Amino acid sequence: MSTTGPRPPEPIPGARLLFSLDPGVVHLNHGSYGAVPIPVQRTQQRLRDEAEANPMRFFARGLVDRIAHARRHIAAFLGADPDGTALVGNVTIGVGIVLQSLRLGPGDEVLCTDHGYGAVALAVDREARRTGAVRRTLTVPLQATDEEIIEIVRSGLRPGRTKLLIVDHLTSSTARLFPATAIVAAARERGVPVLVDAAHAPGMLPIPVGTIGADFWVGNLHKWAYAPRGTAALVVAPQWRQRIEPLAVSWQQEAGFPLRVEWQATLDYTSWLAAPVGVYTLRTLGAERVRTHNAQLAAYGQWVVGQALGVAPADLPNPGGPMVSMRILPLPAGLATTIADATALRERIGDELGVDVAINAWRGRGWLRLSGQVYNRADEYERLAEGLPALLARHV
Repeated sequence: MSTTGPRPPEPIPGARLLFSLDPGVVHLNHGSYGAVPIPVQRTQQRLRDEAEANPMRFFARGLVDRIAHARRHIAAFLGADPDGTALVGNVTIGVGIVLQSLRLGPGDEVLCTDHGYGAVALAVDREARRTGAVRRTLTVPLQATDEEIIEIVRSGLRPGRTKLLIVDHLTSSTARLFPATAIVAAARERGVPVLVDAAHAPGMLPIPVGTIGADFWVGNLHKWAYAPRGTAALVVAPQWRQRIEPLAVSWQQEAGFPLRVEWQATLDYTSWLAAPVGVYTLRTLGAERVRTHNAQLAAYGQWVVGQALGVAPADLPNPGGPMVSMRILPLPAGLATTIADATALRERIGDELGVDVAINAWRGRGWLRLSGQVYNRADEYERLAEGLPALLARHV
């Protein structure tokens, strides 16, 4: 194997032992569902035990204050205003809350890009059917420069008609890092509000939410901030907070934002209450150290698998830049060109090679996405590289 590519980072001592992942499987897809450290799992289980020991006491005495305490901790970690931050189940729920709160009408449009997450597009389409609004999608080249992206977005805005611009900070299908702060500024010049889909930002991108300036920002903490699944934050600018309505009304409706969004009766709130322990775990390992390790490991994985697939180093896409912990590789033409085919190929790789990866269909081509996380090792990517070419050849 060539030694001219990027070198893997040194493992962070003890980090691998923080996770209860099946050692018989190579987990190279942290970006989809994350992995919860054992201390966080145990904290959440203790909270569940507390709830089951006395449900009345758990739900009816002080739970609202405990949620607010967790929210303040998470908002501080994100660099967000705690009074403008609401905890929600995931990014898609946050997007749904924003869409239904905008009060769209016939002729209004929601502007997206073709890098956006599929479930977000489905949410926009549902709201469009309800209200008579439309979704319009901008085409952004994978390797476009930041300046080109800003100009594409600026040219696509229709002041007066575009009621919301939705832009990813870091995209799921293409691992593309968008210049979110500059895009928000360009949209503000034209009076268009912006929702930043920051599903992958918390824990990976060290960018304070407050500096982005978006009208709406929503990010998951279960991916890169080690929180239990079902933990996300919706951050809303002051001028919009009174308009935000929950998807379902419950007993804190009259309390206003954020409580009216957070309180959903007998929801399992233990993921939110345990989330600060995930943040603590990240800080204990060293957030910058973790980010650097993960990005370097993802780059190594992309290179070693790319070599195995015959992708020239110069052709390895890197739309996220050097500090992003996910990398993508183009699959041979004709493979995984639809969502169904991508799902089937992902499952074959898992079943036949014992390796979990992400496979996405984007613009009629299949793409393999690799993540880097502190529990991964260089030889895991090498294992994928060794077995993948023959597997793909069998399924062309």
